[in-house]
Amino acid sequence: MATDMFLQAYFAMIDAVRRAQGDMLGAIGFGPAECSYRVLSSGPHWRLRKYGQTTGQRALLIVSAPIKKPYIWDLAPSISIVRLCLAQHWNVYLLEWRPPAAQVEVSGLADYADQSISECVTIVSGESGGRKPFLMGHSLGGTLAAIFCALEQQSVRGLVLVSAPLCFAPKSSQFRDALVALLPPEFAANGPISGSLLSQMSAVTSPHSFVWARIIDATLTAGDPAARDLHARIGRWALDEVPLPLPLVADIVQLLYRDDRFCKGSLSLRNQNLGPSRLRIPLLAIVNTADEVVPLGAVKPFLDEMPGHETRLIEYEGEPGVGLQHLAALVGRRAQAVLWPEAFSWLQGLC
Repeated sequence: MATDMFLQAYFAMIDAVRRAQGDMLGAIGFGPAECSYRVLSSGPHWRLRKYGQTTGQRALLIVSAPIKKPYIWDLAPSISIVRLCLAQHWNVYLLEWRPPAAQVEVSGLADYADQSISECVTIVSGESGGRKPFLMGHSLGGTLAAIFCALEQQSVRGLVLVSAPLCFAPKSSQFRDALVALLPPEFAANGPISGSLLSQMSAVTSPHSFVWARIIDATLTAGDPAARDLHARIGRWALDEVPLPLPLVADIVQLLYRDDRFCKGSLSLRNQNLGPSRLRIPLLAIVNTADEVVPLGAVKPFLDEMPGHETRLIEYEGEPGVGLQHLAALVGRRAQAVLWPEAFSWLQGLC
């Protein structure tokens, strides 16, 4: 108990130090330059953003990843999926996860992938004249969105997943195998899990993706001013640590990464077993084949088990100048010029 308290205090201090370093980068011009939004609603550990003005009934709800802050979707005017969506005349909403208050109990995946998303979908649908919204998510935000869609597919028009893991079988990714080997079978701790601890775990689990690849990419693109600017902005974002509640981290590690219950069809929520056969909506999955965190093997086996609804897989080869390939589909210049027009075309075909 004393050791847990010491480690919790230690990593909380590291969180504060890293945030201070990020603030220094922000002070010299590399902080987020998000477009304006208003907060429509909030819960104990989330709030719902609405960007721009309502221009129609086509609604897109972005489910951000619970790790880090959500402005990776909107780093700067020239690096922004939010702005691309607005330019395509979508009503854009974003579900932002926030550290829960100490006195608030959270129930892990059941709260994040079900209750919270459900509340936001209801609000967005109400603002859209009762029309179902599309959901979109990157990384674990996409995983949470997919779990919700398997539970309540009648509430959603379609789903776009960007580098979002769905399959956690052994050898599906090196990151998955290393994470499972690193953590004990019954992962536990006291109190919230600091962002710095999660960042260090990621670096230990996949040092090439989170350390060496960033250094190599920065070196190879040193003569590119746009790439240097993007590296600095991503570095500032990576330092903006956010603690996560223990029940959520424990569920992600045990139910998903270790047991692979979602892909096996045995993830239980509301006394229902969720898996590929329950995901019966149009789905577009974008996979960066250069991403070691969520490679093709962490997505395609799940898609192959889905029933015969409209499912599309776009394989994207990644690109230099993005720092982390896991983020390339959101921040890469080629991704925004080539990949996203294809994604918007797919969405338009469903409207």
